[in-house]
Amino acid sequence: MTQSTSPSIQTLTILPGTTRTGDPENFTEITIRPGDTISIVGPTGSGKTAFINDIEVFAQGDTITKRKILVNGSEPADDLVRDPAKKPIAMITQNTKCLADLTVEEFLTMHLRSRKMENIGIVDDAIDLANQFTGEKIAGCMRMSSLSGGQTRSLFVADAVSISDTPIILLDEVENAGIFKDRVIEILREKHKAIIFVTHDPYVALLTEKRIVMKGGAVEKILTPGDEERDALTQIAKMDADMMKLRERIRSGELLSARRVEA
Repeated sequence: MTQSTSPSIQTLTILPGTTRTGDPENFTEITIRPGDTISIVGPTGSGKTAFINDIEVFAQGDTITKRKILVNGSEPADDLVRDPAKKPIAMITQNTKCLADLTVEEFLTMHLRSRKMENIGIVDDAIDLANQFTGEKIAGCMRMSSLSGGQTRSLFVADAVSISDTPIILLDEVENAGIFKDRVIEILREKHKAIIFVTHDPYVALLTEKRIVMKGGAVEKILTPGDEERDALTQIAKMDADMMKLRERIRSGELLSARRVEA
């Protein structure tokens, strides 16, 4: 078997739960389809991570939020929830750190076998893809426990694309790890994945087609940006690129001055 066994997902639907005060959430339903890009924004503690956690566990009114998740309009089959070879969702968080004393190649091969796949060449493909997401070279012989945050997140995103091949990918503030977010989004769109970002990064938020705003543990509103905001994206992209250059200059040991910031 060389293909992932993740099932076909036409729609994933989130039905509303309750706010922290017990009031109904302010939406009817949110439907996500392959190829959708959605950002989840809001202040710290507003419920962003709880929102994607509900998706990841296929909540059925049994979490603190009382939300319910439907797959293709129905409650998910039990094997979608419990069988790792069939789970259609991959979630990568900012706190992910692998403690296993395995090499990168061994780790990916173990995951390949857990998904009942036999195409060993996918391991090399995943490593090659991961190296498109980070400036820190990843090699198959490196220990998972020695990878930096950026390398780890880059590898896990590549793993989700190449090995898990899940139709839905949840990313929880991974831009904080310093990965090449433009390239990540580009690849995930090419692969027709549904991407849901929890983010504080204005550039990532503006790159998505829809924005869910959280407040007090609940969905406050759902925004679909128009042409005016898309026009602003060019300016935000330049600002983001300039900030990335400054980060790299500081990391390389350069001292900055007001004059040299613009250089």
